[in-house]
Amino acid sequence: MRAVVQRTRGCSVRVDGRLTGATDQGLLVYLGVGRNDTDRDAQALRDKVLNLRIFPDEAGKMNLSVLDTRGGIMVVSQFTLYGDAREGRRPSYAQAADPQKARALYELALQLFTRSGLAVASGEFQAKMEVISTNVGPITILLDTEKRF
Repeated sequence: MRAVVQRTRGCSVRVDGRLTGATDQGLLVYLGVGRNDTDRDAQALRDKVLNLRIFPDEAGKMNLSVLDTRGGIMVVSQFTLYGDAREGRRPSYAQAADPQKARALYELALQLFTRSGLAVASGEFQAKMEVISTNVGPITILLDTEKRF
């Protein structure tokens, strides 16, 4: 699994003008599922995201996690995180999971984040979404459960 994690002041997602979710201060997690991913990847990614120390403590040092700050988490499916543009001009998505598998692991990840007790919101799987967020810092972290970066 891959994720782009951004520290936000707030985030909302709309599909066809309809609000599907919104969060206050916390994290925006764009989540991509690869063809070789399993339930273990969803658990590992959830644990990494929840414990990333990217929020400032009282001294202004990035020492706190979203669990420490009790922030919200917005999870948005993003198959394009598996786009490979090393050759040519159109990315290949051969490493992305098929939609059925991707949906199952995306929904599992949502359940796992919800079990954290934090406020969790989401986009809509396979929808064209409008994601509006205020990235604070800016702080943007790339994660890959296969540790490719």
